[in-house]
Amino acid sequence: MKYGRIAAVVAELFSTAAFAQSSVTLYGVMDTGVEYVAHANAAGDHVIRMPGITGEVPSRWGMRGSEDLGGGLKATFILESGFNVRGGDSGQGGRLFGRQALVGLEGPWGSLTFGRQYTMTYWAMSDSDILGPDIYGIGSLDSFLPNARSDNSVVYKGKFYGFTVGATYSFGRDSTGTGNSPGQGTCAGQVPGDASQCREWSAMLKYDSTYFGVATAYDEQRGGTNAAANFFNGIAPFPITSSADKDARMQANGYINVAGVKVGGGWIGRRVESNGPGGSVRSNLFYLGAQYYVTPAFAIDGEAYHVVVQQQDARATMASLRATYFLSKRTAVYGNVAYLWNSDRAHYSVSAGGGGTTPAPGVGQLGAIVGIRHSF
Repeated sequence: MKYGRIAAVVAELFSTAAFAQSSVTLYGVMDTGVEYVAHANAAGDHVIRMPGITGEVPSRWGMRGSEDLGGGLKATFILESGFNVRGGDSGQGGRLFGRQALVGLEGPWGSLTFGRQYTMTYWAMSDSDILGPDIYGIGSLDSFLPNARSDNSVVYKGKFYGFTVGATYSFGRDSTGTGNSPGQGTCAGQVPGDASQCREWSAMLKYDSTYFGVATAYDEQRGGTNAAANFFNGIAPFPITSSADKDARMQANGYINVAGVKVGGGWIGRRVESNGPGGSVRSNLFYLGAQYYVTPAFAIDGEAYHVVVQQQDARATMASLRATYFLSKRTAVYGNVAYLWNSDRAHYSVSAGGGGTTPAPGVGQLGAIVGIRHSF
């Protein structure tokens, strides 16, 4: 009995020590509001609603953790689930952990992780895109950009003397069809005899300092069974079913911090090369924004965007202005207004992801939202 008690005490001590070397954090954001959209359909009607996709930022909850393995090496993981506040339903095509699901190792040399993860398109834009995944942000013109993730991916990132380098490789980028961006179709990959089908790879080089930063990235998706390319301008997506088909985005961007004002901007060139009926289509997307904190609790920011899809003769320009008041470190209220001008053949939607608000070709849209965001 005596030795049994000693063994139990020792086991408890070892258990406590092991626990002390590990950490798990539960976190989340809830963000919603009331939105007004003019010319929400071809008849010119307006709609008032709670948005289902995002407000200032998409709602999510998650867990992240790490274990110290010694010698500067750590094991890390992230599980992150997106959801819609208005109905409580899951985002990213109904996935349980559709935003991120990864595990890996981290050390002085960087991190190597495995699972469903962001591509380098997302990380390269994280500082230059002022409004980010806002409801009236860059996702209104290219829904992939704030949702640039891949299933089945291996990701490396490392930071050295201000430079960040990164690369991803996916064996099959999207198995649900709505997990990354609408209209892209399913492309699960991992097909015997065709190693290129549905593959995705990306690479990034980024430099950050106190006053400025620059970044460039390349992201290439291969075609496959049931895959499609969508330019989000109201023109029907077209199939890219051959593994030789490519949907690639290249970008260059930067930002500066001057006198309390942050200014960011960039260019994203998209090239879809297909042997199918869609042919080859190119687009160029430009953005420029600024942010200023009037007081530590009140921020004003805005951004302008312009996109041209050459072969589809579709163009649009959008301007978005936002004001955020921080009630505390975790809670903020905001107002956001934007207007989008469509060319004669385009019917982009001002509200990111569309959400069923598709104007007639050549008709612009006004969007406005007041909302609340709480972090936990």
